[in-house]
Amino acid sequence: METLPELIDAVAHDRFPPPDGTVTVLPQPCRRDAGVLAFTGHTLVLTDEDPAWVRATLAAVDCDPLAAPMHPRFLTALMDRTGRTAETVDSLWAGAPLPGPPALPLREIADAGHPRVVRARGRRDSVRVWAVDGGLLAVGRGVAGRWEVALEVTGGGAGLGRGLAVAARQLAGGPVWAQVSPGNARSARAFLAAGYRPVGAELLLSARDGSTGCSGSRS
Repeated sequence: METLPELIDAVAHDRFPPPDGTVTVLPQPCRRDAGVLAFTGHTLVLTDEDPAWVRATLAAVDCDPLAAPMHPRFLTALMDRTGRTAETVDSLWAGAPLPGPPALPLREIADAGHPRVVRARGRRDSVRVWAVDGGLLAVGRGVAGRWEVALEVTGGGAGLGRGLAVAARQLAGGPVWAQVSPGNARSARAFLAAGYRPVGAELLLSARDGSTGCSGSRS
């Protein structure tokens, strides 16, 4: 069986798990990262809970088996079982790395209290943050070490979100992942225009004690 980092890297290169309707239960890569990643006809459940419990709980959900891993009843049961919280199911987008320096005049920020920066550092490692007039860009390592982007646009005119999303592909040095709320059409359009591709959906579960960091330790 492929490891989670191998699966993540394969999806970023358009090589998906087999669409056979199955659920693969994998141990958490670290204490911080637990949740459900859904792809076409195949779902990954990242948890240190007993796989037998996961499968029994999925089987008890009264819905199409393909929908069970993202069904509210299963997700609630998983949160109750693990004592974790969650926000929303995000659509997952991936963008290939690009050469060259960003076209935007980005200024790197060593430390910042902006809510988007605090959020990024609470969920990712090796976070770097850049600012530009009307916008903010954060890039860091998230689930299984994948590069993830978060951006904030408060002004700057049309096309700034797209420009920041493109810059992330130039700065990360590898495939970049974006998590977009399904209702955030403006963000989805920006990532689409920046060359990102929709690859799946996910719900990440957060530890209530605010555990951060995923350096390889699962303690």
